[in-house]
Amino acid sequence: MRRSSEKILVTHVGALPAPPDIWGRTDVPEARLAEAVRDVVAKQKECGVDFVNEGELTKGGNWVEFVATRLGGFEPEPRAQTTAELMFASADWQEYDEFYCDAIEGGTLFEESGTAPKQGTESDVGRDWACTGPITYVGQELLEREIALLKGALGDTPVADAFLTSTAPSSIEVGRINRHYASEEEFVFAIAEAMGTEYETIAAAGLQVQVDDAWLAGLWDRIGIGMGIEGYRKYCELRVEALNHALRNVPEEQVRYHLCWGSWHGPHSHDLPLRDVVDILLRINARMYLFEAANVRHEHEAAIREDVKLPEGKILAPGVVSHATRLVEHPELVASRIARFAKLVGAENVIASTDCGLGLRCHPQIAWGKLRALSEGAAIASKELLAAA
Repeated sequence: MRRSSEKILVTHVGALPAPPDIWGRTDVPEARLAEAVRDVVAKQKECGVDFVNEGELTKGGNWVEFVATRLGGFEPEPRAQTTAELMFASADWQEYDEFYCDAIEGGTLFEESGTAPKQGTESDVGRDWACTGPITYVGQELLEREIALLKGALGDTPVADAFLTSTAPSSIEVGRINRHYASEEEFVFAIAEAMGTEYETIAAAGLQVQVDDAWLAGLWDRIGIGMGIEGYRKYCELRVEALNHALRNVPEEQVRYHLCWGSWHGPHSHDLPLRDVVDILLRINARMYLFEAANVRHEHEAAIREDVKLPEGKILAPGVVSHATRLVEHPELVASRIARFAKLVGAENVIASTDCGLGLRCHPQIAWGKLRALSEGAAIASKELLAAA
């Protein structure tokens, strides 16, 4: 995973706008999907993105649902607790219950892409997955297809500058019920063991592996508050240990780890402070850390980096444009956000990124506008930082 002392490099978190005939579908004809992947890679390059992906189009645009096709040992069953009920267990959702009811009713809480299916369908809220036997990885064919489609669209972009997203064991665990393993720890490690196959295959193809982990922080105000911070830190430590087990055969320099607090458009008033778990997260065998740093609930947390020493070799990829607003950030604002991190850890250790997936949370025109602003801001920051050096 390259870094640069000449310019601030640019990437993003993963999901990008998909055409209506692609989003949410896994039965897209091969030729049409290849065309869409070529288009989304080309658009990233036009926007000045250095580290590109296939926009998650090969996953049907969903960062976690795709896993159902990759793991054996699970059977679908009616969901005992709907997604809305799980969400409303949150202290944030209880405090702002009227807002959340209105947002769910209006369909504005999650998807704003203009291409997403309506919420409340069988595919997204109607079922859980029960583990009824040994967990195995069965997604080899689908994964090889993803890899081939991305590589086929890169053109002159080096394979090492491209990434594929996958999901952390701790986020896969949510919505899956253990009816087979003797303990929670065995269950989590079984998921990790199986997902290790996916991580290793992506890395063996020469690509960067991005591990998405929205639920590790997002569960705090659902189950963590009752545990207390020390209890929740132990919960996180086990899951980081499991992730490292899954990554044990993957070179650290090929691993990107993405943490967010769940990217729904809501108050997030009870989000877990990054300070409370940052030391645990820095134990992950990853070279690059992508995290929310632009939205108004977490931008202040850049200051904790003054207290936390970045381990040797690590790269920060803070979100400096946010999915949480329709406003397209001014490039000068983007540059100032980048500069703040560069002053803390060195410009060569900073890559400019997005808070979360823009394709799931922004209108396509806004998403591409934000990527352009991201690159323009990185260019401004590069000039200023080089001049200062």
